[in-house]
Amino acid sequence: MVNVSIKYTGDLHCDATHGPSQSKIGTDAPTDNQGKGEAFSPTDLVATALGTCMSTIMAMAAEKHGLDLRGMTVSVQKEMSKDVPRRIVGLPSEVHIPLPKNCPQRELLEQAALNCPVHKSLPSEINRPTKFFWEG
Repeated sequence: MVNVSIKYTGDLHCDATHGPSQSKIGTDAPTDNQGKGEAFSPTDLVATALGTCMSTIMAMAAEKHGLDLRGMTVSVQKEMSKDVPRRIVGLPSEVHIPLPKNCPQRELLEQAALNCPVHKSLPSEINRPTKFFWEG
């Protein structure tokens, strides 16, 4: 179990501390929701978690097969609802992989991304289309 401690510091800002590493991140409300947009918003962190989780799980699978995904990029677009309650409705992503399209582990790596813990933890109401681009 990992503990994350959050302290509200005012002006819609929070500081979060990761228990095991003591690494810190700050958040702010987005400009379209009363904030200044000076840092990741809480919902931005959900999009970030999805992209970094897909990358990490793909890299783990790749390493088992002697593949190096260094240079891979993931882009996640966060789409918010227009109605109330305000919520994430879409997280479309693009994964650019520095391996050839005919890579024998292609299906395995794509499935690793789509089955990462964050992907599996998000409710089905959030649209999560993922496009893979094999560019090696």
